[in-house]
Amino acid sequence: MAGYFELQLRINPQIEDVVSEFCFANLPCRGVILAEETYKDLEMISTTEGTLKIFLTSEPDDLANILQGERSLLKTRGFSDDELGSWEYLISDKPDEDWSKKWKEKWDVTHVSEKITVVPDWIDYKPKNSNEIIIKLEPGCAFGTGTHQTTQLCMKAQEKYMQKSSRMADIGTGSGILAICAKKLGASYVYGCDNDETVIDVANENALKNNAECTFELNTADKITEKFDFVCANILHNVLAEIMGDLKNIMDSKAIMVLSGILDEKKPVVLEALQKHNLELLGEMHQDQWVALIVKKMIK
Repeated sequence: MAGYFELQLRINPQIEDVVSEFCFANLPCRGVILAEETYKDLEMISTTEGTLKIFLTSEPDDLANILQGERSLLKTRGFSDDELGSWEYLISDKPDEDWSKKWKEKWDVTHVSEKITVVPDWIDYKPKNSNEIIIKLEPGCAFGTGTHQTTQLCMKAQEKYMQKSSRMADIGTGSGILAICAKKLGASYVYGCDNDETVIDVANENALKNNAECTFELNTADKITEKFDFVCANILHNVLAEIMGDLKNIMDSKAIMVLSGILDEKKPVVLEALQKHNLELLGEMHQDQWVALIVKKMIK
């Protein structure tokens, strides 16, 4: 692509993953970057809300309506104006710049834990020791680069709670990073599904380059008939609450499940769903303003 359009969208950084997924699904989007920046004169000046840079192959005719429609939808799903940010935007034509180079410049090696490291596919990285688990990743048009707090919380929970030889399910797999991580941590069978068909090829490619045998398919939790020892669901808090019964149904009797994608202030929504479906809270893991909940089935 010789040129591109750069959309600068003022949002609350807490929901960058939510907005990124929306952009990939509903706009001619090829990449996103969250950048804190300052502009002068008539240009936008960034605030604590942050500025999401969105690289587009073309400028949608009804961009204002598309953005306003999604923001209104998120408000009906429980997000406040403060949690969303203003969504003021500026779009400009960038004919002489390489969007892909600018996008990749923002990604770096992420040390998730002492043992787990996520490395963008275009970076040459040498392991610190023989026990280090390296996950090579090309995000493509799939969300889940390993840099976001919600993803890191899931990976840390896998490392802490998942038994080797577990049968693992990753609901809302995106780039496949959590499934790949589970396989590298010793899971015997790994299954990942997503309701976005565009990410399945990306997940398969990422698994192949990591020599991680995983099964990915277009599917949702309510249609899965298998049972698993360990389940990861890194999804929005309201979606977690809606599908909690389906998630419970794919858990084996002694299974552990990690629920992530939850802002601290939205935790009560998920806790209420746990109580409704007789799931017991084993523990919590926190990173910045995000929380992951570790749960199991209640013993009758």
